[in-house]
Amino acid sequence: MASEGVLLGMGNPLLDISAVVDDAFLTKYDIKLNNAILAEEKHLPMYDELASKSNVDYIAGGATQNSIRVAQWMLQTPGATSYMGCIGKDKFGEEMKKNAQAAGVTAHYYEDETAPTGTCAVCVVGGERSLVANLSAANCYKSEHLKRPENWALVEKAKYIYIAGFFLTVSPDSIQLVAEHAAANNKVFLMNLSAPFICEFFRDAQEKVLPYVDYIFGNETEAKIFAKVRGWETENIEEIALKISQLPLSVGPGQEHRRLREGRLLRCQCHHPALWLHVP
Repeated sequence: MASEGVLLGMGNPLLDISAVVDDAFLTKYDIKLNNAILAEEKHLPMYDELASKSNVDYIAGGATQNSIRVAQWMLQTPGATSYMGCIGKDKFGEEMKKNAQAAGVTAHYYEDETAPTGTCAVCVVGGERSLVANLSAANCYKSEHLKRPENWALVEKAKYIYIAGFFLTVSPDSIQLVAEHAAANNKVFLMNLSAPFICEFFRDAQEKVLPYVDYIFGNETEAKIFAKVRGWETENIEEIALKISQLPLSVGPGQEHRRLREGRLLRCQCHHPALWLHVP
């Protein structure tokens, strides 16, 4: 049985607001079928309209929070997982907290008083989904929240820490604090490349944390961009995975065991079979 708080996630929480709509709804808000976009000003009234529908469902979402909820379901131990991110002080924030609690996740949200809770409209038409994300408060996380004793206690309790690359755009200093703690205390730190633009435009922040990462996850496109921005003249996924596995790990005084523990793992999946590379 998993211990309490064994897995901690940090990321950008978005409340998924899902409802069945019609073509007229998509036309009203200029949304294409089976598309995923970031919200513009014209989309903002849509969230309350979706929430007013009788068939609406709320899901505590966002890349990392989704992973944590699935892990919680798999572990089947109340409170085995915990999560931190930023929401607003509003009705959607309250829905987020209720949903996370119902999933069994111990969620310590930073509640921003100036921005609304991040939301993702899930507009379902004929079995197809159109997604419109409004990040809002999800972009407002501060490391001061992480440093509070009741929140840092979640970091100290965790044995595994997972953060998606998207969080590099929000609070890289929080990631660094947690990564250094994981390395110093022989914990497992995991990250996801998340998206090509993270690898391309947030390389400096990514480079700073990479020496602390034990396991890296990504898809084929992300791996190729990761290689391209580093001047690796290859698009061969096996070669890229091998190079990533050989990137230096942070080894401080008394931390020589990190060289001997797990090495690096990269998971890539697309139309080819999944690739798992482990190089001790």
